[in-house]
Amino acid sequence: MLKWFKRLCGVLLLPVAWGMTRALVRVVAVSWRADAVWVAMVAGAGCWLTVLWLLPKPTRLYVLEHEWTHALWAWLCGARVKRIRTRASGGQVTLSRSNFLIALAPYFFPLYAVLAMVAFGIGGLIWSWQPHVAWFHLLLGAAYAFHLTFTVEALSVGQSDLAGQGYFFSAVIIWLGNVLGLLIGLSVLTAQVGVLTALGWGMEDTGRTIQALGRAL
Repeated sequence: MLKWFKRLCGVLLLPVAWGMTRALVRVVAVSWRADAVWVAMVAGAGCWLTVLWLLPKPTRLYVLEHEWTHALWAWLCGARVKRIRTRASGGQVTLSRSNFLIALAPYFFPLYAVLAMVAFGIGGLIWSWQPHVAWFHLLLGAAYAFHLTFTVEALSVGQSDLAGQGYFFSAVIIWLGNVLGLLIGLSVLTAQVGVLTALGWGMEDTGRTIQALGRAL
C-alpha cells in the first residue's frame, strides 16, 4: 500500500480515534463503580512497576510477546509463519506475507493479558475460580502494565515496523487499537456497560466529530 494512501487513511481515521477515545472516557467514568475490579488491577500494575524499578528488566520476556504477537496476527490474517527467532537483544519473524495489522499488532495487542483472560475463562468452565477473581484482576493489571511500559519504551527508540507502515498512519492505528482494546476489555471486566453500548457511544461521538468538522469546513 502506498505511503500517501496510508497517510490519507490515517487522516480519515482521526475522527474515529477521537470518538472512541471519548467513549473510553465515558466507560471509565461509569465503570469506577466496580471498585473491586479497579483496585485489584491498579494493584497489579503497581506490582509490575515496582518489579520494573527494583529488578533488571525482563527484556527477553517482552521480545517473546512481541514476536509471537506478530506470528499470531499473521496466522489470523492467513499468512504462513516460517521462522521465529528471539533473543534478549531483539527478535525476528519470517512470514510468507505481511500487512499493517501484522506489523503493528504488538503495539496494541497485549498478548499476555489476553492469554490471562483466556486461561481464566477456560479454567472457570472447569473449576470454580470465581472466589479467586481478585487474583485474576491483579495478574491482568500487571500484564497490561507490562505491555504498556515496554510498548512505550519500544516506540521511544524507533521501530522498523512503524517506518515500514509510515509513522503517522502507525500512530493512528496503534492509538485506535489500544483504545478499542480498553473499551471492550473494561466493558467486559467491570460489567457496568455493555460492549455494544460502549461501541455505540464511540460511533455517536465519531459522527458528531465528523459533523463538527463538516460545519467548520
